[in-house]
Amino acid sequence: MVTRPTPLGHAARCTPGPPLRGRDEHHRSPRDRNKQPFHLRRSSAAPYNVYSVSDGSLVHVLTDHDTATTGLPVTSMRFMPRGPAHNGDVLLATYSGGMVKLWHVSSRTCVRTMKENRQTMIASFNPSGSKFLTAGAGPGILMYDTQTWDHVGTFQSSDNPNVTDGHWSRVYALTFFPENDERFISGGWDNTVQVTGVAPVRRLSGPHVCGDAVSIDKTGTQILTGSWRRNDTLQIWDAETGTKLLDIPEDFRGRSQIYTCHFLGTDHIVAGGSRNNICRLIDKRILMSTGVLNDLPGGVYSTHVNARGVLSATSNNLIYLAQTPVRP
Repeated sequence: MVTRPTPLGHAARCTPGPPLRGRDEHHRSPRDRNKQPFHLRRSSAAPYNVYSVSDGSLVHVLTDHDTATTGLPVTSMRFMPRGPAHNGDVLLATYSGGMVKLWHVSSRTCVRTMKENRQTMIASFNPSGSKFLTAGAGPGILMYDTQTWDHVGTFQSSDNPNVTDGHWSRVYALTFFPENDERFISGGWDNTVQVTGVAPVRRLSGPHVCGDAVSIDKTGTQILTGSWRRNDTLQIWDAETGTKLLDIPEDFRGRSQIYTCHFLGTDHIVAGGSRNNICRLIDKRILMSTGVLNDLPGGVYSTHVNARGVLSATSNNLIYLAQTPVRP
């Protein structure tokens, strides 16, 4: 892909391919999959800086007494699905110290806070926004009611080693099936991705998930997994049977151990990782990279594509913005 310099920063050096114009900004991106007109900064100092995608201007700073005094890293962010009570600017955030916060972005107000007794690494709303899940270093995936924040369910492994009914190590990825408020997938360090909401729990054996690296296609029939390892890093699975459908070949520039991946539209995949610090736009039909941000200063830990096809990818303390030819 080709990049062009912009007033926001220098262009990342990329290889020829479809037009994918890039720029970088000195903030980090959310692990968010909704369609918002801005990006958020998260750092070890714990406040959020909210920037406009169109011109890179600082729009909001989200901080309160809790985040200012603890100074612990933010581990995930999810926008609540739009509803009659808000216009899509309600943000759920998790922190490594176990805090979970709900922010109203436009008023810069934290409207709810709770503390889990663990490192909370990831959260995800169901499609209707009526409930959300959290997971991390402690036992179980926890479900909460979005209105009351009451704990309404726990999904965890039993003591029976012959039964697959939950994770036994850290969980880094959670996402719901489209248009299904009860069925979701999760992945983590125990080398499994699990489909919950069906009986019994279905397990995909093998993926070593270390970031926001599980995704479900729009039809709900295929699952994409990204593994932080040297081989078999990107794989597509049948969501109903748990059968592996294919391994996506590595880019010819070198192997990348995956931290983040997701489906983009019907025919593309976005993936990024470390060792070979690149972010790839992959065409599923030919199983090849059709756009690449390469020679980045560090591993790629999060990616997102907004409704206009603007890709954001984080590396070190930079976020790279690039126009893709694909819309979600």
